[in-house]
Amino acid sequence: MTDDRPAWARRIAAERAARDWSQRDAVRALRAHAPTELPAEESMIRQWKRWESGQTPNDFYQPIIAALFGTVTHALFPVPSRRDGDREILAASGMETLEIVSRLNRSDVDNATLDALRITTDRLASEYPFMPSEQLLIEGRQWLRRVVELHTKSLTLAQHREVLALSGWLALLVGCVEYDTGDRHAAESTRQAALSLATEADHAEVAGWAHEMRAWFALTTGDYRGVIAAARAGAETAAHHGVAVQLAAQEAKAWARIGDRRQVEVALDKGRRLLEGMPYPENLDNHFVVDPAKFDFYAMDCYRLVGEDRLARTLAEEVLRAGTDFDGTERSPMRNAEARVTLGVTAAREGDLEQALTMGERALEGDRQSVPSLIMTSRELAAEMKRRYASEPSAQDYLARLQALGQTKPGFLPQ
Repeated sequence: MTDDRPAWARRIAAERAARDWSQRDAVRALRAHAPTELPAEESMIRQWKRWESGQTPNDFYQPIIAALFGTVTHALFPVPSRRDGDREILAASGMETLEIVSRLNRSDVDNATLDALRITTDRLASEYPFMPSEQLLIEGRQWLRRVVELHTKSLTLAQHREVLALSGWLALLVGCVEYDTGDRHAAESTRQAALSLATEADHAEVAGWAHEMRAWFALTTGDYRGVIAAARAGAETAAHHGVAVQLAAQEAKAWARIGDRRQVEVALDKGRRLLEGMPYPENLDNHFVVDPAKFDFYAMDCYRLVGEDRLARTLAEEVLRAGTDFDGTERSPMRNAEARVTLGVTAAREGDLEQALTMGERALEGDRQSVPSLIMTSRELAAEMKRRYASEPSAQDYLARLQALGQTKPGFLPQ
């Protein structure tokens, strides 16, 4: 039979099952996260049954349920999208690209032009998850060059700071794509340029993301103490911005790879509390906006590493659900790839080689990839294959393909 319950109702049932909790166990655990006394146990059990059947919890219970399962309210109970793609961008700016460029050629720059550039920068950052890397790199560099050239124009002090900030955002985007495609040295130079622009503009958020990129680079190259140092430096710089959540997640990932389970939970809880206290983002597509649903992606990675396979699998399934449209189009192909690696790792540990290979192969198929991140996670699946199925020809074929992928990007070769 088709399960027509809302996705959140199916998820809380799956999360409970992953912890081997009865509904009574879940209600008892819920009390530890409630800010005030809850109704009697039998009443709460009836309420829990209604929730699992699809009756929406009210605003009081939603954050408590989210905290119970180590996530945030809007990851478990998402808010409908409020954006309408290109029509909204054009309506907000009133300008097409040709008009923006023609305005940039004038001797002075008006605020309407800066507004259009701000919206264009947001659009490019929103296309990061799915635009082909080569195309995004070309467009990002072109717009960065145009914005940097504004420094030769007549600008007010406020406009000068705005241009520095826009240059910083575009440099961050270009650096991310450079790293995705394996150009580590160019990516680090671009990251440092973004940090310099942020410092000159006194822009804490751009600086925080520059530190986050440093943490990401360190994570994918195995410098886990470097991740922690970069995450803490960024958190000190941008403590009140959304990037602080992602910095906490990068720290949690590093602790997971070091093997310190307690510090993993500390870092995840820090990120969850920060995110829960922040306003809901206006544009979830922007790469430099922390989507509440992404918190499940962070936790998935950590739980896979510390061997909590049922929790990791539950979260991987949720990441795939949230990252795929009803027609099968993938909204978040890079997150989905890592979710499939997680499903492959858990399947390999459970003795299901066929499922492990299916998930591992599918993870490598996407056109839009972050090669260093994909190799880092796939390396874990490769380790399970070598440990458990070294003599299986199909496992050997997968390992050879992963090795070939590493060889196409020098410096990212899996061990």
